[in-house]
Amino acid sequence: MDSLTLQAEPRAVTGKQVTALRRQGITPIHLYGKGVPSTALQASSSVLQRVVARGGRNVPVSLAIAGSTETHLAFIREIQRHPLTEAILHVDFYQVSLAELMRAQVPVYLIGEAPATRTLSGTLFPALRFIEVECLPLDLPQYVEVDVSGLIDFEQAIYVSSIKLGDAVTVLTDPSELIARVNPPRVVVEEVAAAPAEEGAEVATETAEGEPEKEA
Repeated sequence: MDSLTLQAEPRAVTGKQVTALRRQGITPIHLYGKGVPSTALQASSSVLQRVVARGGRNVPVSLAIAGSTETHLAFIREIQRHPLTEAILHVDFYQVSLAELMRAQVPVYLIGEAPATRTLSGTLFPALRFIEVECLPLDLPQYVEVDVSGLIDFEQAIYVSSIKLGDAVTVLTDPSELIARVNPPRVVVEEVAAAPAEEGAEVATETAEGEPEKEA
């Protein structure tokens, strides 16, 4: 897997003072993980935005720190955003060892058209958004595509067991977990109110002897 590159600098500003950094187009970031001390860093907000947009959480980032010749291979682990503007406020990077297995959640994307949605007026139901996998860092898939074009009726479904990622990646999610199916259209049952008896109509009752009797 190709990695992205991010140039960072050591950060001395912490706490509420980082607000001034953001006004200058700089975003605070944090690096921690295997073989690296917890380190406060900062990076260009515009460059960081592009890295986050292109890589997400499953693409390794080569983090170069000014003043150091060492490059840190890390994954994005947490992104803090402004609740209104969605601007990135802070990003945590987790350094991994290339020789050690890691676990991660991989997004599941449905592709194609399920024929049952067109011919039977059904609704495609995506039941699973992520699967959990285990692999070496450079073997981690960015996402998994699942083709739904084989769903021709309501009896068919796609399960995790159908996902094949090769020998380098182990799928940890239960193979029996549902990924997608097509649900039949909902049937709306309308209740018809009983027509009221006409005003003044005679209502027949039954006497103890079984003979009908008319009410006055």
